[in-house]
Amino acid sequence: MKSHCLSIYAGILASSLSFVGCQQIALQDEQALVAQSSENKSPNILWIITDDQRPDSVSAYNQIMYGTEHSPLGYVESPNIDKLAQEGTFFVNAFSNSPVCGPSRGSMLSGRYPFRNGHYAFELTHQNPDVVKPTVSQTIRDAGYQTSVFGKEDSYIFKWGPGQGFHDANLFDYKVHFKHDLQKNDKGDLFGKALYGDVNGTPVMQGYTENVVYPNGDKKSYFIQRHNAQLTADDKSAMAEVNEEFDLLRAYTRTNTGLILAGENPQPAEKTVDAYIVREFQNFLQNADKPFKTSWGKEAQGADTNKPQYMQLGFHLPHTPVLPPKTIRDRFKKKTYKLPAYDRGDTAKLPAQLKEIQKAGDVYPMTYEEKQKAIQDYYAFCAHGDNLIGQAVESFKEYSKANGQEYLIIFTIGDHGWHLGEQGINAKFGPWAQSVSNAAIVVSSNKSLVPADAVYRDLVEFVDFAPTVLSAAGLDLEQDKFDYLDGYDLVDVYHQKRAKREYVLGEINVISGPRAYLHTDRFRFSMRTRPFNNWVNESQLGKDLHWPLSAPVEDVEMTLYDLEKDPGERDNVAYREDYAALANWFRHKLGNIVMGDGRVEVDWSKANSYHVSNFSAGADDKKADIPQELIPKG
Repeated sequence: MKSHCLSIYAGILASSLSFVGCQQIALQDEQALVAQSSENKSPNILWIITDDQRPDSVSAYNQIMYGTEHSPLGYVESPNIDKLAQEGTFFVNAFSNSPVCGPSRGSMLSGRYPFRNGHYAFELTHQNPDVVKPTVSQTIRDAGYQTSVFGKEDSYIFKWGPGQGFHDANLFDYKVHFKHDLQKNDKGDLFGKALYGDVNGTPVMQGYTENVVYPNGDKKSYFIQRHNAQLTADDKSAMAEVNEEFDLLRAYTRTNTGLILAGENPQPAEKTVDAYIVREFQNFLQNADKPFKTSWGKEAQGADTNKPQYMQLGFHLPHTPVLPPKTIRDRFKKKTYKLPAYDRGDTAKLPAQLKEIQKAGDVYPMTYEEKQKAIQDYYAFCAHGDNLIGQAVESFKEYSKANGQEYLIIFTIGDHGWHLGEQGINAKFGPWAQSVSNAAIVVSSNKSLVPADAVYRDLVEFVDFAPTVLSAAGLDLEQDKFDYLDGYDLVDVYHQKRAKREYVLGEINVISGPRAYLHTDRFRFSMRTRPFNNWVNESQLGKDLHWPLSAPVEDVEMTLYDLEKDPGERDNVAYREDYAALANWFRHKLGNIVMGDGRVEVDWSKANSYHVSNFSAGADDKKADIPQELIPKG
C-alpha cells in the first residue's frame, strides 16, 4: 500500500496546441485571429450528455437495431436527434463503464475505467492523490481552449480542501449548474432540496424538501422527509395537493419510496429546468466577447472568440422526477406500450447482490395503468429533450460558422440507461443491458473525418469519449503522458485504425456492494469483486484482491447470460452445470483485469492514500478468446 497523507498532487498535464492561421501570421497576432481563420485546426467541441436515457428513445437507433422507428416497447419521437445522426456517425453499441451517475461521469471525464481511477460510487473524490490524472476539461484548457459546462456535470471530482468535501476543483472556466445555479434561483419546475437550519452558528440538517415553481412565479415548498422527526399534517397535505395537481406517480413498491416516476411538469416546455440549461448555453454563445446577465440576473462574460470552445451540455432529463411538459405529455398519454417480460422466477435465479438491486427498484407490484404511465411519461420526457438538443446544436453550429471554425459534436445518449420494467425495475444500477448498453453520435463539420449517415456496430465504451475530444483538439495521444487513457479515439475506431474490441468492462459499488461486469457480443457476465459492501477504507487498501478469483464460487455471486438463447437477460445460467466451466472462464478473465491490471483503490477521506494492483498486468488485452469447448451446444 502506498500512503502519502501529506503530499499534494501538483501536476496537471501540460500540453500544447498550435493554431494554424492564414498564410504568415505574426506570433503576437495569432491568438486573436485564430477563431476567424478558415484554416483553424482547433475545432469547437460540444459534448452533450443526457441522464438515464435509453437509446431506444431515439427513432434512428431503433431503425438501425430493430428495423422500425419505434422502441420495442412502443412510440418514440426524436426528429432532431435523428437529424444529428444523419449528419454524422452513429455508434450503436456504446457501453457505460458504470451504471450510475457519479462513477460513470467520473470515468468519462477522466477517460479511465472506474477500476483504474478508484471511483466506484458517489465518493467525494479529489485530485490530491498522485495516482490521479487531469480531466479532459483541464487538459484541453491547457491546450488553449476556453472550457464551459452547462446543466449537470456531477463527476464527483472535487478539490482537497484541505480535507474532503464539495470543494470546487475548477474543472471548467465557466459553469452553470442545474441545481446550484438554476434551481437555487427558482429557474426550474419541481425539485428536491436538502434543507439546513442554523444552530448556534452551525448548519444542521433539517430534512429534504420538495419545491414547486409555478409559471407565474409562485412557489410551494414542503418537507418530504424530516430529520429525526415525522412529517407534519401540513407537509402531507401539501404533497397530496401537488400529487393531484400534476398527476404524479410516486414510487411505493421499492426501497426508495416517493420517487416521482411520472407526472406533468409545472412549467411549459420553454421554462423547464432543462430549457433553462439550453437558454444559458445560448446566452453564453450569443453574447460572445461581451458581458451579459444570466436568467437569474448574475453578471457574466460571453464566449471568448479568441479561443476555440470546449463545451459540455449536461441535461438533467430524463432522470427522475420524470415530468414532461403538458403539451408533449398529452400526445404520449394516448399511446399504449408493451410491458417488458418479467416474473418473480427471474429474480429467484439472481444472486443476493442483484436481488437487492431488484428490490431497490421493484415495480412488479404496480398496476398495469401505473406501469403504462411510467413508460409514457419517460418517452415523452425524452421527446422534450430532443426538442432542446435540436435548439442547442443549431446555436452551436451557428456560432462556429459565424467565427469561421470547424466543429465536433459528441452526443452521449445517457450517462447510462434506465429500466422500464426489464428485470422488474424502474431504475439503473445493474449489469444488464438497460443499465449499461447505450449509444452515441459523433458529428464533424469535416465529413472526411467523421462521415455522415454512417453506422458503427462494433463495441465501444464511454472511456472512448475523452481521447476522441483530446485528439480532435490536436493533441498527440501517442505521447507517453497520455498512457493513462483507457479508451480510443472514436474517429480512429471508425476508420479501423484500432483493433476491434471484443468486450466491454465496468464496475459499480452502489446499493449492494462492489460488482464488475464484462460483456461480449454473445455473453454478459458479472460478479462481486470484494467481500464487503462499504466504500474501501485505508485498512482495506490492497487487501484480499485475489478474493474474487479464489473465494467459493457461490460467494462471488456470478451472473451469466447467453444472449443467443436469452436476449432479455432473464435466465442466469452461471450456476448451471453445462455453463459452469464457461462461467469460470469469465470469472478469471474479468477478475484478473479489474483486480490485477492497474486496479486503483483510494481512501478518499485521506489526502494521498491509495493502492495500485498489478498482479496480472496486461490481462486487459481486449480479446475474448473463449475456448469453444466451453460453450454449450444446442
